[in-house]
Parts: sequence; C-alpha cells; structure tokens
Amino acid sequence: MNTKALEKTALSVRALTMDAIQKANSGHPGLPMGAAELGAMLYGELLKHDPAAPRWPDRDRFILSAGHGSMFLYALLHLAGYQDVTLENIKNFRQIGSPCAGHPEYGSSLGIEATSGPLGQGIAMSVGFAIAESMLAARFNTNKRKIVDHYTYVLAGDGCLQEGVSGEAGSLAGHLKLGKLIAYYDSNGITIDGSTGLAFTEDTAKRYEAYGWQVLKGSMYDFEEIARLTAQAKAETGKPSLIILTSIIGKGAPKKQNTAGIHGSPLGPEEITAAKTVLGIPGDFYIAPEAAEYFKEKQGEWKKIRENWEAEFEAWSRENPDKRREWDRFQSGKAAAASLPVFTAGDKIATRTAGNKALIAMAAANTNLVGGAADLKSPNAVDIPDAGVYAAASPGGRYIHFGIREFAMAAVSNGIQLHGGLRAFCATFMVFADYLRPALRLSALMKQPVIYVLTHDSIFVGEDGPTHQPVETLVSLRVIPNVRVLRPADAEESAEAWAMAMERTEGPTILALSRQNLTVFPKADPDWKCTIRTGAYIALKADKPEVAILATGSEVGLALEAAAKSSKRVQVVSVISRELFESQPKAIQDAVVPPGIRVICCEAGVRTGWERWAKPEDILSIERFGESGPAAKVGEALGFTAGALAALIGK
Repeated sequence: MNTKALEKTALSVRALTMDAIQKANSGHPGLPMGAAELGAMLYGELLKHDPAAPRWPDRDRFILSAGHGSMFLYALLHLAGYQDVTLENIKNFRQIGSPCAGHPEYGSSLGIEATSGPLGQGIAMSVGFAIAESMLAARFNTNKRKIVDHYTYVLAGDGCLQEGVSGEAGSLAGHLKLGKLIAYYDSNGITIDGSTGLAFTEDTAKRYEAYGWQVLKGSMYDFEEIARLTAQAKAETGKPSLIILTSIIGKGAPKKQNTAGIHGSPLGPEEITAAKTVLGIPGDFYIAPEAAEYFKEKQGEWKKIRENWEAEFEAWSRENPDKRREWDRFQSGKAAAASLPVFTAGDKIATRTAGNKALIAMAAANTNLVGGAADLKSPNAVDIPDAGVYAAASPGGRYIHFGIREFAMAAVSNGIQLHGGLRAFCATFMVFADYLRPALRLSALMKQPVIYVLTHDSIFVGEDGPTHQPVETLVSLRVIPNVRVLRPADAEESAEAWAMAMERTEGPTILALSRQNLTVFPKADPDWKCTIRTGAYIALKADKPEVAILATGSEVGLALEAAAKSSKRVQVVSVISRELFESQPKAIQDAVVPPGIRVICCEAGVRTGWERWAKPEDILSIERFGESGPAAKVGEALGFTAGALAALIGK
C-alpha cells in the first residue's frame, strides 16, 4: 500500500472539492473533505474496477448514498481515469451540461452507479445491488468457475441513517444475510442544523447489530485500519457490514471544519486561502503529481484483473454454452416474447388474477424476471409458483418477500434493476403508492424499467373503506414524468399490459389492477392488441357516433353497460394509458375519438386531467374519499353506476 500516494490522493480530493464548489458558488464540501481518505482507499486499493471498461459486469459497485457530497465521487472518478469526468467538467460543477451535477445522476457519466440525491435511498438501493449479485452468482457460477463474484460498497452519512428507508432496507439486508454488502458510515456528528445531537441520539451500532449486521468501528484517517476493517467485513460472509468511521466534517478548513457551516455552503475565498495554506495546496484545481502517477500505475493492474476475468469468462462460456446463451439474454436488457394466457368473452375475472397468469407466462419466458410484494403475495396475485423464494439459503430463488416495507421494496427494486442482468418488479396496494413514491420517482428519473404492480385500484375495493380506496392516486402517478400507468379493462387487456410493461426499456410501468371480477368483453377493433399500444382503442364502435365515452379499467365495463341503456349512438373507448394516448399524433387520436362529437369521460377517481377531453359536467368522477361497504353499495352511495353514466349520456 502506497500510503504517501493515498495521502496525496486525499489532498487532491480536498483541493478539487474546494475549488469546484467555490467556482459554482454552490455545493456541499463537508463530506468530500471529511471522507477524502476513504475515497482514496476505495478507488485506489479496495474497489475491483477498471476505468477503461467501466461497465465490466463483475466490477465492484460503489454507491454514494450521501449524494450531496457528489464532489467526492467526481474527484475520484477523474483521478482514477474515468474518461467522462474531465477536469473541465469538474470546473463546470453544477452547471448545465456538465456530468458533474449537484447530486450524482445515473447516465450522466460512466462510473456513477445510481442517482443518489434523496438521503437514504442510496443505501437502500445498495441492498438491491447486493441481492442481484447473489442471485446471478447462484445462477451462473459453477463449482469450477466463479464469473459473478463482486462486492457492493456504499458510503452513507448521518442523514442517510436517519431516513426511514435505510432502516427498512437495512432490516431486510440483515435478514437476507447479504455478506457482500459493505457500508461505510461517515460519522461526523454534524447535519445542516448543527450537531446530530439535536435530534439523533440513538445507538446506531446497536440498531444495526439488531438488524443482523456486523458492526465495526475505526477512524476515517487511518489507511491501514480502513484496509483491516474492510478485510474483516469481507471475511464475514453471513452478514452485511457497517463500518463506522469517525470523521471531521470539512477536514482541512481551519475555521469551518467540524461545524454545520461547511456542510452545504462554499468555504469562501478567505477560508479557501487559509485551508490551502494549512494543507500545502499550491494552486487552483490542484492534483498532486504523486496522486496522478499512482493512478497511472494502477491502470495496468486494473486491466490485468479485468483481463483475467475475461479469460475465465471465456473458459466458462466454452464449458457452459447453455449458461452463456442465458447470460447473453440476461445482459441484453430485452424481454423475450411469452405465450400469454387466453381468455374468452364473458369470462369474469379480476385483472389482478389475470395479471398473475400473464406474470407466470412472462416469468417462464424471461427467467431473469425477479421480484415480489410487500407482504401481499396473495392479495396482489404475484406468486410465481415455479420461481422459488429468494432467501439466504436459496439465493437462486426469484420471488422476494420484501416484508411490510413498501419504500425499501421499491428502492431495492431500483438497485436490482440498476445492477444489470435482471428485470425487477414489485407489488402492493395502489393506495400505498404513497409509501413508495420517492423511489418510483427515482425509477422514472433514472429511466429504469421497474414494473410496479398496484392492485385494489379503486373504490370498488369495498369494505376496507376510504383508507384503502384510491381516488386521487391514479392522477398523482400519471403526473410523474416518464412513468407509464396502464389500467387494463379486462383479463385480455391485463395480459397485453404485462407484455407492454416488459417491452418498455426506458422507464417504469405501473399496472393498475382490480380486486373485483370484470367481464371480458368483445373488442370492436380487430387489431386492438396492436392499437392498445397507442394507449387507447375502440372497444364498442358506433356508426356515426354522437357520443364517445373515454373510460379506463373497470369503468370500461360500466361504459359498455351504460351505452347499452342509451338510445344514442355511443362509441366506447378503452384508455389503458391516458398519458400514452395523449402523446400520439392527432391523426391517431382522431381515429379513436372522432373530432367534433361530444366526449364523456368516466373514471373512478378525481377528474384532474380529463378536462383536456371533456367539459367538467361531462366527466363522471369521484371528488371525495370513499365509504366502507360492499363494492356495489359503495358505487351506489357515491353515484358511480352504469345508471348514473347512462343518465349523463342522455343529457
């Protein structure tokens, strides 16, 4: 270990951090300056990586959970030789077009494994990375060769460990005995408002020990100790490890270190001058020659490790041609077509139940499809009978019992998806989307095709009452950019919805599914399986229609019933995805909803957004919370019936 070079690397991290943040007049220097020694150790000595091949499948993953300290990551990526992060990029920190954004943004630069702005989500996603590694290892490693054998490292701060999602995910990680997950805790005792003692006095070590983690303690500034503690963490194969490193926030800034003032503000010219004097930094955006030479020498070492793996991989491929073909399918990111279940007009089946049949078919065709529910396997209907349960003793299983941890479930699913090689889904009741929404937002921001199965999608949940009856939820999900909401109207549409979700590669899809049985209806459009991919199609066609009803989900059946009661020429349109349909060219929209005729919209939720298509008085919606009672009675109590819709048509 070249201690002198590591010291110079840490010095360079501090120098780049101070100057980049000062030039931007914005940023968080406290963590990068306080944890620079750990960064030097990670990127110089501990990580198995190769900047020349940053997507190498068996690289170690590092996630900066405390994403506000992003200059920590950018400085180290630049020093290590990641080509996307140039010195010029660092000089344009937090400026439009620079990959060095205010918080790490997945996709802006190779070497950034996850978007980690909201505190706690990074460490939660790291649990997903570790799960993915163990799943793939169980599937592809042989007694003779290990081609999946890497660690997940994460750096978290006090804020990360105060957020509830880190506790949810930490509990799950301990239960699953994820021994290849190693978290470093930058324990500096300072947050934005001041000392952590203002609100955070628990014994964090004991909490993580109770979760089932190995907890180790040391100093942020002792290279040998960091190396020893990391080796100890690797030696414990049956527990994830939390390494608590005592640190000084903003170390090197003589007046501001160890104060809240350096957490999220530039040092200022006077303090930077003083810090550079104390640290011996001779100029702006300084990189110590010893650090540059150290990482230059490392290039050959990293390349050799990667090339050794590639040779092992090729030998494994020759010995296991079937596994290699499966590996290529997994890594392609493309879904295989499945033999979807067939339903018959007149069948009465809940879309959640039909969705389960489609899920089973998809899982058979795509053996990298993995996921589970937040303790709702049966109510959500997401069991995959032949997939096996993922557990410490059976890492080859594909069904994950997430427990009652919706937020962590979604964040972990993001981590699984980001890792590569697997396709993730998760499930809960639609109303509990509020528990997981921040992770869903990151799915959308990172363009990760996680599939969210949200059942019990309306007031027709019935007896569970207003706490479980989503009325505002569909709209709130639709407004998240890059989220696609699919609300199928019957079993046939449910199967196609699963196919549409699997086909999508650039963002999350929500499957909004019913608890109650819905009747499979004949489709007027003979090419509806194609047309539905525009977001809507004609379910009931009228000759020279006077009225078009736009409905979603279970309300399509309601619309068909109301149309049958009406003396007017009514065309019924099933809108499986409003936002997808609204993105189509006008010609496609006009082919489904003839221009110039009266449009009525029907959805068992608030009307927001439907005003684009119909006058407020022509929208049958629900502008209040629900009631507890049998589903049909709830509909009657809220005036949401086929009779009410028929009366609206007749006006």
